[in-house]
Amino acid sequence: MKQIVNTPNAPLPIGPYNQATAINGLLFVSGQIAINPADGSLVLDNIEAETHQVLQNVKAIVEAAGSSLEKVLKATVFVKDMNMFGRINTIYGEYFKPEWAPARELVQVSELPKFVNIEISVIASIS
Repeated sequence: MKQIVNTPNAPLPIGPYNQATAINGLLFVSGQIAINPADGSLVLDNIEAETHQVLQNVKAIVEAAGSSLEKVLKATVFVKDMNMFGRINTIYGEYFKPEWAPARELVQVSELPKFVNIEISVIASIS
């Protein structure tokens, strides 16, 4: 049976979706952007701060579902500018260590919701 996951520790959905859904031991986390859940503001100071906020939101959701970043199996990263790859990757590496990092793709797109620079979604296991 599908389970809905939402937490006040991550931004509320800005459309007709939930932060995550879980079924059969898997957690599917909706794409997260750099919205500060405390006040709803966008964190756009620089790509490092933006990436930190996105990953903090992802972390809050996976933890609310009883999982963790170590149990993330797959990450999808959308960016507006591939030239930011190195800076994004540095921050990403603070959250996902090489010994347990998930499979991942990073794709450049022309635009993202609210005109942010990065969006990340993940699939994690729940045990």
